[in-house]
Amino acid sequence: MKGCKWVSMHTLPNYSHPFMIWYAHSCVATIVEKDGHFLMVEETEEGRTVFNQPAGHLEADESLFTAAIRETLEETGWLVELTDFLGLYHHRAPNGVTYIRHCFVARVLHHDTERKLDDGIIATHWLSADTILAEDFRARSPIVGRVLQDYLRGIRYPLSLITHHQP
Repeated sequence: MKGCKWVSMHTLPNYSHPFMIWYAHSCVATIVEKDGHFLMVEETEEGRTVFNQPAGHLEADESLFTAAIRETLEETGWLVELTDFLGLYHHRAPNGVTYIRHCFVARVLHHDTERKLDDGIIATHWLSADTILAEDFRARSPIVGRVLQDYLRGIRYPLSLITHHQP
């Protein structure tokens, strides 16, 4: 093919062994809006205090929908209902880890004020879009602002876009 260059395994960078297994971290996140403010998690990551949408990793034998609802509840105490799929976001963090974020839009159902939040969570906040998109906002990654911008632009896909098949 024009423009393609064939290389051997020996010329690829950062491969210490030809049988090395690489994988991306599959994550879920929710955009939750209430009264013009967005549910955010204040957390500690690598020694710094940052903000993120409720988010976390997909667990074995779990659907993306279940993971998004579970992570939101565990990190914020808010039980939510997914309404839309916002998009799929690919991010390579400075530490070299690649994340694939499946982002959903959700609405609040109930707040469990007695629920103990996940380790590393400092607090939850309802913040304005202007605060989150401010230049000096301490977002966990650039994806935090990007997904909010997509939400504000009205991007939405039906949940039926995602098919869960379990044998």
